[in-house]
Amino acid sequence: MGKARIVGVGMDYSPTSKAALQWAADNLLQAGGGDRLILIQVQPPKAEHTRKQLFEDTGSPLVPLQEFREINYSKQYGLTYDPGVLDILDTVSRTKGAKVVAKIYWGDPRDKLCDAVDDLKLDALVVGSRGLGAIKRVLLGSVSYYVVVNASCPVTVVKRGPHLPKLT
Repeated sequence: MGKARIVGVGMDYSPTSKAALQWAADNLLQAGGGDRLILIQVQPPKAEHTRKQLFEDTGSPLVPLQEFREINYSKQYGLTYDPGVLDILDTVSRTKGAKVVAKIYWGDPRDKLCDAVDDLKLDALVVGSRGLGAIKRVLLGSVSYYVVVNASCPVTVVKRGPHLPKLT
């Protein structure tokens, strides 16, 4: 058994970010290893929620799974309440003994995910890929590409595909 790791997963509740969460749970977290899984969510800079006023510069405090599971938590931060994501997090906590927490940032996801790597001292970051074509990627920018190039830790990009379970 090696050193406990801190694994971050970028979560926007899209099918690919849910697949990224499942992939991290299946492939990076070791049973009984004392690993920490941090669900990183980035809200748009113009989002107006009560908690943003308190934590806009630093991001929210780390929120334990027990609090994150509550619907009021999602409402306070303007997040999507997703029972499927909560099920994956509960399973990881129960079966692998991982400590699960969440953190919310406000701003550009590219910058904030890279900031999170350093702020949270992540050993690895896992993100989903929207699968943009070349033209859309140039016009809209690719969060996953930016993070792969600029993050100071290893980054895994999970694409939707036949090898992954369907998550809604």
